[in-house]
Amino acid sequence: MVDLELIAHLETYLTENRIQRFDKVIRGRTKHFTVATEDVYQLHNTSAVIRSCDVFGIQEVNIVEERNSKRIDREIAMGAQKWVDLNRFHSVKECIQDIKDKGYQIVATTPHTNDCLLHEFDVTKKSCFFFGRETEGLSQEVIDQADCYLKIPMSGFTESLNISVSAAIILQHVTTKLKLSDIDWKLSEEEQLEKRLDWIKKTIKSYDEIVARFYEKS
Repeated sequence: MVDLELIAHLETYLTENRIQRFDKVIRGRTKHFTVATEDVYQLHNTSAVIRSCDVFGIQEVNIVEERNSKRIDREIAMGAQKWVDLNRFHSVKECIQDIKDKGYQIVATTPHTNDCLLHEFDVTKKSCFFFGRETEGLSQEVIDQADCYLKIPMSGFTESLNISVSAAIILQHVTTKLKLSDIDWKLSEEEQLEKRLDWIKKTIKSYDEIVARFYEKS
């Protein structure tokens, strides 16, 4: 359980504007949807996807680094990695198993004979949207394990989009549709408190010292 008195004390070190910002953002966060990137080679693409997740309220991002293990480009993500939770995996098999254990369906964002157009997508199901490598797309393992195949309708000569652009389009559409629905998509009260405390910790430089003093006086 999160210590409410501790949160109240820590918030005295924050500006009123920051507190209000936390309130607003956390109310728009969801774990109903999540995202997974599979061995994306260009670092700025993974970072841009993380940024889109933050912008559209996706709290968790899953990163598979089976072949391409690189640190997240902080400059491109513009600090977004502070506000979303990154789950990192060394294999796509490990990632898929973890996601399925959490009750998500696997959504492969790739054209397929049984694909679903974006506007037809059923937002009622907990879903993890998989985005693949820039040139090769998703691995056969993801294709084989997928419960759904999602396609962005295109009418031009170009038949593909950059991964970060695809992610932004898909996430904007599904989160807008989700928040207009009757689905209970928000974080639980306990999850909101845990995330609030996490964000405070990442904001206050002398967090550990302040917490130690707080409990010494308690």
